[in-house]
Amino acid sequence: MEPDLFTAAAEDRQEKDPSSSPLAVRMRPRTLDEVVGQQHLLKPGSPLRRLVGEGGGGPAGPSSVFLWGPPGIGKTTLAYVVSKATNKRFVELSAITAGVKEVRAVIDGARRASGGFGKETVLFLDEIHRFSKAQQDSLLPAVENRWVTLIAATTENPYFSVISPLLSRSLLLTLEPLTDEDLRDLVHRALTDERGLAGSVTLAEDAEAHLLRVAGGDARRALTALEAGAGAALDKGEAEITLTTLEESVDRAAVAYDRAGDQHYDVASALIKSIRGSDVDAALHYLARMIDAGEDPRFIARRLMISASEDIGLADPTALPTAVAAAQAVAMIGFPEAALTLSHATIALALAPKSNAATTAIGAALEDVRKGHAGPVPTHLRDGHYKGAAKLGHAQGYIYPHDVPGAIAVQQYAPDALAGKRYYQPTRYGAEARYADVVEKVRERLAEGGRGEG
Repeated sequence: MEPDLFTAAAEDRQEKDPSSSPLAVRMRPRTLDEVVGQQHLLKPGSPLRRLVGEGGGGPAGPSSVFLWGPPGIGKTTLAYVVSKATNKRFVELSAITAGVKEVRAVIDGARRASGGFGKETVLFLDEIHRFSKAQQDSLLPAVENRWVTLIAATTENPYFSVISPLLSRSLLLTLEPLTDEDLRDLVHRALTDERGLAGSVTLAEDAEAHLLRVAGGDARRALTALEAGAGAALDKGEAEITLTTLEESVDRAAVAYDRAGDQHYDVASALIKSIRGSDVDAALHYLARMIDAGEDPRFIARRLMISASEDIGLADPTALPTAVAAAQAVAMIGFPEAALTLSHATIALALAPKSNAATTAIGAALEDVRKGHAGPVPTHLRDGHYKGAAKLGHAQGYIYPHDVPGAIAVQQYAPDALAGKRYYQPTRYGAEARYADVVEKVRERLAEGGRGEG
């Protein structure tokens, strides 16, 4: 929708009195060169550069763009920069409040502006994943005919949340999480820039470290916390934002945790060892420390997937699918909701029966291979699909298991040097007890006939 009189008046007031706007709004980049992070999307000739008129456009210019990434890393900022840097008509909608009626009004307005004034329209649609299939369908004609240039932002995986026809007609740009260095540059700029705090306060080193932890890769959260800390310091008549002042202003205790140092590995190790030891409460404590410190949720999810195979295995065959599902969910939703998913998976793994039989099995097999205990593949197991294989005796005498009762063909599978070797030693814990019975019977059956011949 076009800005109404009240919106226009608010924007005019903010331009005349910048201090009336939040720090995060005042510090919005005015050009692509001021954008923090996302350098992989801002190279010369990139779609975003071409979208704002750098390097040309025309028929070769991008038609529509999807910006995918977690909250607070610059999706709205990039759209804002486009609106300031281009001479195109810019319209913003949010899928939370807009519907098909509003979309069609924008498209009709874009066609009138193009036909009557030769003015192209950029439509920024935030939270597009909240649109239903029918609502997304309403965008197709405008995107396909380039009546508008669509910039759509989403925090969810667009391959799951956006209809294929719309996605196939657009460029998908994945935004990367902001690093601590990205946020540090932004905070330092906000402290000194005339649009920001203009040097009115400084930030103590330990307070800065805490602020970066609180931000958790979210630029908006970092600037909001900085503004709160600056306000609290100035109210006290202090020229420096101390750790105590910052803690008071953001109501969050500093956690001794360095995502790039020893604490990163120590707490991650403690989480996994607590799960291995079935201490669900300790595991949740370490999980909470990692979450509160702004740890990448994908890192935590990866550790849980490893734990599911390393320490649980077939004692609970549902552990790995649970951990994998958690990792997929975390990638789609991000924090803060991802904390619920990580808690779900951590509790399930901590309380699951434990077995490291899969871990020791592959370890023993790898050790033999690395010691040279291998030998040639038995000829009846070799590939027999290519011309000349039969002359070499390959695949001759192979017994197809599905052709025999019980689907267990009595023949040698391991190389001669390893015939009879036992790597997998199942426990009797949880569901693995069933596998222990099965593997015992299978091994006895295979041992009956030795090597299968013709």
